[in-house]
Amino acid sequence: MKILMLGWELPPHNSGGLGVACYNMARALSREGAKIDFVLPYNAKHSEIDFMEVHSATNLDPLFRFGGAYESSRTSDPLIPNPTSEQMLSIREIQKEYCHFVQDLVADEKPDVVHAHDWLTYEAGIILKEKYGIPLIAHVHATEFDRSGGNTGNPLIHEIESESLRAADKIIAVSELTKRIIHEKYGIPLQKIDVVYNSLDADYQDDDYEFEENCYQYAKAKKAAGYTIVSTVGRFTIQKGLSFLMYAAKKALTKNPKLLFIFAGDGEERDKLIGLSADLGISENVIFTGFIRGTRLRDIYTISDIFVMSSISEPFGLTALEAAYHGDALILTKESGVSEIIQSAFKYHFWDEDKLTSQILALSSSSTLMSTLKTNAKVEFMRISWDEIAKQCLEIYHLTKG
Repeated sequence: MKILMLGWELPPHNSGGLGVACYNMARALSREGAKIDFVLPYNAKHSEIDFMEVHSATNLDPLFRFGGAYESSRTSDPLIPNPTSEQMLSIREIQKEYCHFVQDLVADEKPDVVHAHDWLTYEAGIILKEKYGIPLIAHVHATEFDRSGGNTGNPLIHEIESESLRAADKIIAVSELTKRIIHEKYGIPLQKIDVVYNSLDADYQDDDYEFEENCYQYAKAKKAAGYTIVSTVGRFTIQKGLSFLMYAAKKALTKNPKLLFIFAGDGEERDKLIGLSADLGISENVIFTGFIRGTRLRDIYTISDIFVMSSISEPFGLTALEAAYHGDALILTKESGVSEIIQSAFKYHFWDEDKLTSQILALSSSSTLMSTLKTNAKVEFMRISWDEIAKQCLEIYHLTKG
């Protein structure tokens, strides 16, 4: 089967989990015999990728972060941060170039299906469906309701999502949570939506990985002194509910001062969170690492005892699987998709700071409870593989293609 995948990012030029999911899904589909053309909005050769053909729709530099599909859009036309004159293109202008490119790409040889990932590529998918009659799969990794933390969000993106989801032949949602949002907010019939969960990035399952001894010396010293390390990883946006976690950290520290909290990531709420930790008088027990990836990110999981996903609305949450793989006990909001497949975790509603506080304290005071959650969570997520996910996608393709 010939598949045209429309995406907005691939590792290492990714700002979130979308690129990682696309990469692993495409790799698994290729193992099932699928031929994949993947279109990016920026110029990247990706010579290391040998399982699909990667196309660049523009000459934009991939080092520029011109808007990730997971990032909350507070204006109707977000611009590239700190652009040069060459990069003075809005997201909408990039999308137009993207649409022109994919039309030229399929003019001579049409794919069996178009698989479009999130709102930034939906418009191109609709054009291909209307012009060439190619079946369209819309993959929803997040909605604007998620990205805006349950608030109104960007009306332009809402309109794009609404029209695209109605036009798609089939919709893939990354969780039952996302499926409900699509149905309730956009009025899409449930039978049109299939849930296909994500799996762990295969590159994390590396037996040769070793902790970098020179990293995070302060955290290591605290752990040696009997501290419990609590971490969270992600973009510092309203969607992630990190202020609730900070208030819970304050409450937990009043009962157990031997807690160290690591906030790994960056984003629009960074300064607010740093200021909040100071205002609450807990800055000595809070570390901000900034944006990290690769082994530095794995080291965070390795040194941590507890991983908290505090999201207000998290369609899936790959970081929870990464943390579980590296031996962390999980505390997840009930508003996260990953909580649907991991039963061996503490769960709470994002706004319930007292519940989160009690869960952190319970785990930090019981090594037996901590060990049980760690072991069982790893067993649970290992049951879901990208190969099984690829087979689910192929079934959807065949049904859509008829």
